[in-house]
Amino acid sequence: MNRWSVAAAWAGVWACAPAMAQSSDNAGDDIVVTGRAQRLYRVDTTTVGKTAENPLDIPQALQVVNADLFTDQGARDATDIYRDISGISAFSYAGVTFRGFRQDQSFYDGQRGNPFIGFSVPQLFTISRVEVLKGPAGLFFGPGSPGGIINYVSKTPAEASALRTVATLGNYDRAGISSEATGKVDAGGIVTYRLGGFYEAMTPFRYNTRNTSLIGDGGLSFRTNDRGTLTVQATVYDNVLRGNRLRGVPVDDAGNFLADIRWNANEPTDVLHLASRAYQARYATEIGDAVTFDAGVRYFDATETQRYHEPRGFVAGSDDLIAREFRDQIRAVDGLSFMANTTATVRLAGIEHRFQAGADWYDERSILDSRILRAGVTPLSLHNPIYSDDARDAARAAAVPTATTDTRTKRRGAYLQDRIGITDALLLVGGVRYDRFDDAVTTSTAGRLIAAPSYRDGRFTFRGGAIVKPRTGLSLYANWSGSFEPQSPASQDINAGGPFAPVTGNQVEGGIKSVLLGGRLQANVAVYRIVRRNILQVDPTLPPRDGIDQLRPIDEVTSKGVEVDVAADITPDWVLLANYAYNDTRITGTVAAQSVTNAVGDRFANAPRHQLGFWTRYQIAAIGTALGFGGEHLSRRVTLSNQAVPAYTIFDVSLTEALGPAELLLRVDNLFDRRYTASGFTKQTGSFPGEPRSLLAELRLRF
Repeated sequence: MNRWSVAAAWAGVWACAPAMAQSSDNAGDDIVVTGRAQRLYRVDTTTVGKTAENPLDIPQALQVVNADLFTDQGARDATDIYRDISGISAFSYAGVTFRGFRQDQSFYDGQRGNPFIGFSVPQLFTISRVEVLKGPAGLFFGPGSPGGIINYVSKTPAEASALRTVATLGNYDRAGISSEATGKVDAGGIVTYRLGGFYEAMTPFRYNTRNTSLIGDGGLSFRTNDRGTLTVQATVYDNVLRGNRLRGVPVDDAGNFLADIRWNANEPTDVLHLASRAYQARYATEIGDAVTFDAGVRYFDATETQRYHEPRGFVAGSDDLIAREFRDQIRAVDGLSFMANTTATVRLAGIEHRFQAGADWYDERSILDSRILRAGVTPLSLHNPIYSDDARDAARAAAVPTATTDTRTKRRGAYLQDRIGITDALLLVGGVRYDRFDDAVTTSTAGRLIAAPSYRDGRFTFRGGAIVKPRTGLSLYANWSGSFEPQSPASQDINAGGPFAPVTGNQVEGGIKSVLLGGRLQANVAVYRIVRRNILQVDPTLPPRDGIDQLRPIDEVTSKGVEVDVAADITPDWVLLANYAYNDTRITGTVAAQSVTNAVGDRFANAPRHQLGFWTRYQIAAIGTALGFGGEHLSRRVTLSNQAVPAYTIFDVSLTEALGPAELLLRVDNLFDRRYTASGFTKQTGSFPGEPRSLLAELRLRF
């Protein structure tokens, strides 16, 4: 977006402001910055257990990050809120390290079907809150990592008539505009709507990059009865990332960057383009005072086009030239999911039981068409990179035979849980789930079938826990929970050593949750131990078979840790959020010469031992101003190639000012312009540098 487009966007916002004000019933009201601290960032109810519950009644650690925090921090995508969640740090792209383990799965409104496939990061424009359930979540969500799950809860239509428009400017040529509206379709509010649009573009600090994001979102809600609502929604995404698929910058074994952090292996003509759509419908109702029921269906289809240069390590004999290959790939994914859940509260033999049952079904097909040009690609200098605007490598790659990988995954599961109220102060929880999975992958080159392995199996997982409430607002809990994950379909190839048994995990956790001082203080502590088995790694001691690396399972990885989360209204105008996590994830049983480790006892990749995040906001009522200050610290880590990832500490600051019917946010990230490594990856692809100091201004109009 050039400066004239930016000017036009700002002019459009201001031009429509009077008209919006005239149409609002509260046109004379100012946006109030003051008095917002009380219970600002906390929620009393979460649906992370597939039904609405008080967090104090869930025997497992969880966190909820709501839209108020998004707004005050100016958060754009999922990576902006990791510092607010103990036990989570960035790994790569949308993937995170969660209680020591890499995790790539995301859920939307409790269902599978993430439209941000591949290497795009979930955006927050359509999201009302992010719910995080820590530890194995297999009882409710099926196969997955034992570190936990992230559930994105969508914004939905509302009866209240509201219009919010935001215009954005910042350094790195950042500019954008968004708007969203809610209200009644009919006078009685039987039908309500939500409609929103988002645009933002910027030129990040890495060479040749340019990011453009478009989102369109709409929904209708129908009140079917006094306690029942049907909501249908549709969202479209269009993300263009020039100079991507973005890899890291090479480092030495101590973690020092070997080039300018702006270095990029990609040419100006390289691009990653994601176009995706998601549609969903959800019905929820209450039946009397004791029974609830909800059901949902979600469908998405996404296409990610990638044309990029992949770094392949140093050219033999050089300490400056990086070898590259060119990849021309199209990944098309579509998925369909169904789910249904019901709860019933009944008394049996004088004891209260809260039964919860549900089932889910998911089918996904992913087709990757790939052409890789491995010979004749010009190496790139680390210290004096010379880029070209032509597309000669893409033209040469067009003559390479297309390799097609067609992957199909099916998931079926059902669960039953009972929460027994022995007394008002003692609750017992027990649950069981059965999952059936059916995976198949077909690979071919130029239409010639190469392999077609498939694998199917079924597993039970269990969950048990106890909650003791010695007083109102205080909950002590303990739980045991299990998880499993099918190996990726490609790993079941006989040439890779497959088929392999699923990855399994179990966790023992205990903790304290509290809501004290009339809700002004929320403090939670969790202590856990997770044991995970059968994680696959390439075994370099074995030669490839038919060009496929042979895999072997790491026998056991153990994660132990402590997490502390505090949210406090220190005064009516001063709020504080802080979290700390200690984690020790190590290989506790394996074969020699694995790619992650050479010995039992080595630390797991990208798992920081210490992690600290905080955010505080103080409101100066007399002048209508709010000041924000936050920070993040991650201790030393190691990459997948056992290179160091140095520790770092960074700080952010913000100012929010009320301007009549508007609100202005000014934010500075990485205040002291610290050069740091956000996460490590491999020796070949480098480590990911953190963003230098950046400035953001948002003008918000709300009616």
